[in-house]
Amino acid sequence: MAPEPARTGVFCLGIATLDYVYSVETMPTRGEKYRSRGLAVVGGGCAGNASVAIARLGGACWLATRLADDLTGDQIVADLQAEGIDTGFARRVAGLRSPVSAILVDAQGERMVISYSDPAMPEDVAWLPRRLPKGAGAVLADTRWGEGALAALKLARAAGVPGVLDGDRKPPHPDLVGTASHVAFSQQALREISGEEDPRAGLARLAAGVPTWLAVTLGKDGVLFVEDGEVRHMPAFAVETVDTLGAGDVWHGAFTLALAEGQDEPSAIRFASAAAAIKCTRFGGRSGAPRRDEVERFLAQAPH
Repeated sequence: MAPEPARTGVFCLGIATLDYVYSVETMPTRGEKYRSRGLAVVGGGCAGNASVAIARLGGACWLATRLADDLTGDQIVADLQAEGIDTGFARRVAGLRSPVSAILVDAQGERMVISYSDPAMPEDVAWLPRRLPKGAGAVLADTRWGEGALAALKLARAAGVPGVLDGDRKPPHPDLVGTASHVAFSQQALREISGEEDPRAGLARLAAGVPTWLAVTLGKDGVLFVEDGEVRHMPAFAVETVDTLGAGDVWHGAFTLALAEGQDEPSAIRFASAAAAIKCTRFGGRSGAPRRDEVERFLAQAPH
């Protein structure tokens, strides 16, 4: 019997955290005690959340991340492995602290994040693989580790597969945008890198200087992207928002997986927007990331 073909998958690189997510009625405004209505202790981080989204959507996923050799790191790795993610590229460093976050989510689903990443975490990339794992049809990197992201995106170029940068922050390395095949910015990061308040103007300015496919995610206002030299808009799906934490990461994971599967950019945006919309209807960060059948049912019922 012939072996089963490898699943289409994504090699992810970036931050994975442990999140303490508190549900509150309103955001604190004074230095006093507040009571939380709910608590979720769940893995987080841009790359960690995206990896879980990819795995739940049926893709293979490998995550390269930097963690300490501590109990928090143990829990982060265990949670990722329970989702079916290959953590063989997780580097564990003795004597440091793994990333953690305390997150407040209010009644409107908006969040406030207080995060900690150990500043002593090594920046070197010598331990990263020299080629992509078999079955990896795309790469996704975040901006938390510039040299690592650049190395991962170069692997994508060498392999001739999409290399996606999650530009949720201003890229820390000047070559990241030009090395990626696709960059999807947050509105704040686009404003910082382009100098333009208007996201349409910001995308147009950046697109004139790089060959990279560019987009900006705008939450409930949808996605702007550049196609054939024009800035185009795809609306978001209307849902009752409970918790936006991790929605952008789920979007990036779903978008990259769709590219790895051969979908074109508009189709990948629609697929990713559906996955992110479903996540927003559930409290608990990435624990609300949907599975493939949920997204397919959602899209089948959504207006075109």
